[in-house]
Amino acid sequence: MLQQFLFFAITAFLIPLSLVRGLASDSAAPANPAAERGYRFLTDTALIPADFHESTFDEVWKAWPQPLKSRAAIVSPAERRTMAFDRYGLTTRPGDDSGKPLQYVVTADRGWSMNCFACHGGTVYGTPMPGAPNNRFALQSLTEETFQTKLRQGKRPSRMDLGAIAVPLGTTNGTTNAVVFGMGLMNARDSQLNLLFAPPRFFVNHDMDAPPWWYFYKRPAMYIDGFAKKGHRGLMQFTLVPENGPDFYRKHEDNFRDVLAYITSLRPPKYTGPIDQTLASRGESLFVQNCSKCHGTYGDDWTYPNVRVPLDEVGTDPVRLKALTEEGRKKYADSWFAHAGEADAQQTLTDPDGYVAPPLDGIWASAPYLHNGSVPTLWHLMHPDHRPVVWWPVSAQMDEEKVGLTIEQASEMPDSSDDLVLRRSFFDTRQFGKSGDGHTFPDTLSEPEKQAVLEYLKTL
Repeated sequence: MLQQFLFFAITAFLIPLSLVRGLASDSAAPANPAAERGYRFLTDTALIPADFHESTFDEVWKAWPQPLKSRAAIVSPAERRTMAFDRYGLTTRPGDDSGKPLQYVVTADRGWSMNCFACHGGTVYGTPMPGAPNNRFALQSLTEETFQTKLRQGKRPSRMDLGAIAVPLGTTNGTTNAVVFGMGLMNARDSQLNLLFAPPRFFVNHDMDAPPWWYFYKRPAMYIDGFAKKGHRGLMQFTLVPENGPDFYRKHEDNFRDVLAYITSLRPPKYTGPIDQTLASRGESLFVQNCSKCHGTYGDDWTYPNVRVPLDEVGTDPVRLKALTEEGRKKYADSWFAHAGEADAQQTLTDPDGYVAPPLDGIWASAPYLHNGSVPTLWHLMHPDHRPVVWWPVSAQMDEEKVGLTIEQASEMPDSSDDLVLRRSFFDTRQFGKSGDGHTFPDTLSEPEKQAVLEYLKTL
């Protein structure tokens, strides 16, 4: 059934899920001053109101189901903090012993304000890495359980708390509705970002898998359909809460130039496991023959064709493409975000007919796959007929044989569960916007050829 949810005209109940796409690197620190400033800006500057106070987070365990709650009650505060980070898909900041979460700015008064890394700062099979897709982020559950804690503490709810009652913040852990939220937020602004009273609008709710930021440097446009040319202004659009007026965006434009420099500086981590170089070399030849026209070539002389594949050809879930209306895309195209004085026109596309094939840099480290995160491993991506219908991750460790998430399959979603974090870890490809169909191009390869290509993908 089509799921649609009301976005209020002045976004009274909306807080962004992330500030945009981009980032990750196999090096802890960017190589240039602008990139370093961009990282510090994202981690140290609160751009939206705090979702909750640290004292609430430190007591959120009291809202957990049993037996987890009882276990948390008998450990130290530091161990409870670790349990909470693990429950909600949060990490500490690499190379930083402050204990602060990568995914939130902690303000001077200990408020926690979400930043870009909430969706784009996860782990690579258990190792925290800025820019890796956060495939474990349990935002809906975190919001529900901190809200329960606030009520017990006698604290007022935030707009995030109220908004989550009506608009899911991600129906499966690791997914985000940020793109749709961006459209809802834009609905309450004119082209120069002044607040206006707009009639209520319905937007199609759907989950997306946050992309890795480490291939941002290759792409000339943002989003899976490539409708908006990338630029520092476009990175700012998800901060459109009512508190941020037009002056906010002019004030922080240079800061987001630094953010753009940071995102552009990032590169994927290197595969550290064994690689059969002979098999990978054969796989490279097959990849060039069969895949490079859409996904490009790799190495020092890399190419990236930026090909948009029509929906009827790629065959993947259509909801993301159809959810953004031509009217909404045009509103973005006419806005301040899309016009930053570049020598070339922004050329925002208002009617894309498909999805852009992404670069595959670090693909081994960015599971799950497809734009909605419906395919758990590269082996399943290469074997369309064997993709699981209902699955859930059972370990942070990589499935080294299939290259991706270590999963178990089920015939159905759990009938009931007292632990919503656990229930939301299940991915049901029969649900609206979550289809694992499409991208059947590997079917032209034999089984040995698929194995060779799979081995080559580890080297990217």
